[in-house]
Order: sequence, then structure tokens, then C-alpha cells
Amino acid sequence: MELPINYNEAHWLVRKHAREEYARRQNGLCCHCGRPLDKEPNRDKPINKRVFPKNFFKWPVHLHHDHDSGMTIGAIHNYCNAVLWQYHSK
Repeated sequence: MELPINYNEAHWLVRKHAREEYARRQNGLCCHCGRPLDKEPNRDKPINKRVFPKNFFKWPVHLHHDHDSGMTIGAIHNYCNAVLWQYHSK
């Protein structure tokens, strides 16, 4: 699969395959914290779950993307994605 993809234009199934391919290329590690995607991330910052969409935490691994360009960056823990969103607006 050719990466990155435009998250905003991709069908959910293409996003799923991109997330899986990023995880493979990242050797199963989160692109933010570097911990295994199938393990818990380091929860060093509190998250206000009320500021996130309803199903944001339903899936443990997200496809991280740039909100300006829509282009994907990598596979990321849902918690790490929340940290970036809440603390860094990314």
C-alpha cells in the first residue's frame, strides 16, 4: 500500500488497511509514544473524555493524520491521539 493517504477522502476500509500497514512498518509501535500498539500507552497526562466524539475511545489504535492537509502520519494509540488533540491541537 502506498502511504500516506488522505484521511479525509479515504473510505473507512482504506483507512483500516492504512492503519494496519503503518503498524507493520512501525514494527507494532505507536508513532507517538513508541510503546507497542497492543499494550497500554504511558498515561502520563489526564484526558477529558467529554471533549472527544462519542466513539473516539472505542478502538484502541487510531490512524493519526494531519488535520490541515488530511494526510496520514502513522498508527497511534487512541490515548496518544487524545493527548495530541487535547494538549497540542494536532
